[in-house]
Amino acid sequence: MKKTYTTLIIIGVVVLGIIIAGPLYVINEGEQAVIVQLGRIVDVITDAGLHVKIPFIDEVVRYPKKIMAWNGEPRTIPTRERQYIFVDVVARWRIADPKIFYESINTVDAAYIKLAEIIDSEVRTVVAGNPLIESVRNSDIIMESSSAIQDPGIGEDIDGEIIAVSQTRTNHEPITLGRRRLAEEILRRSQRMISEYGIELIDVVTRQISYSPELTSSVYQRMIRERNQVAMYFRSQGEGRKAVWLGRMDNEKRSILSAAYTEAQTIMGNADAEAARIYAAAYNAPGRREFYSFWRGIESYRQTMPKFEKTLTTDMEYFRYLYNPR
Repeated sequence: MKKTYTTLIIIGVVVLGIIIAGPLYVINEGEQAVIVQLGRIVDVITDAGLHVKIPFIDEVVRYPKKIMAWNGEPRTIPTRERQYIFVDVVARWRIADPKIFYESINTVDAAYIKLAEIIDSEVRTVVAGNPLIESVRNSDIIMESSSAIQDPGIGEDIDGEIIAVSQTRTNHEPITLGRRRLAEEILRRSQRMISEYGIELIDVVTRQISYSPELTSSVYQRMIRERNQVAMYFRSQGEGRKAVWLGRMDNEKRSILSAAYTEAQTIMGNADAEAARIYAAAYNAPGRREFYSFWRGIESYRQTMPKFEKTLTTDMEYFRYLYNPR
């Protein structure tokens, strides 16, 4: 009886130990696991659900199945022209082969360290092997559209002809790859090295590129020079348009004054003719002709004699009304 009681106790302890050890385990959604038996991988679990393991022998090592992000630290990297820029990249990755991942890296933290080593190295290699413009620009579209600087509000209808401001083009060096292609090259180079660790590198994206303080000053000066060139262009265009308008205004002014002078002279001539006709009609009447001649002579004296500085004689027909007793 005592022996039986002891056996039951032993069996109960064993069963309790098995229960505590947990023969059952759950793989959640977004998880995968490798089953390690005495240091050797015996199974890889990628499906979510309830699974069975051998207590005290099998070890379940869980890994995330989802896509994870790797955020790099901004680093100063020289370009091919030895101009230093700050480059900040991010990447997305996931564990594609848990078995290889466990055998080569083992932990997710170690994977982040390995990603940093590989990606940072490839970023430095690619950026240093290309000129600055390849890192900061994506395409040559700036040369096709943005380089043509035009104010859409400038343009007027002059005599039925639309006169618009000509386009100002700034010089930009052409690129062969561009920032997006460089990121793709970094991704290809990194994938070749990272795949042996059971990691799938999905993409590498350049999050930010900024100039070093020394290069920033140079870039600002270049931008200022380009803006000054554009400003000088518009000023010269404005001065040209101003000269055109002033010339047109001067021509129109002369034309208006000429027409007005012609019209004024015509009106004055017609008025003088009408006045002469009226005078003739008035003073040529019987008995008034002599008075008319006298009146015109007196009017002539009033206008001409104040201009004489001296008069030597008045014995002439012109002065007949001065000393004529009648």
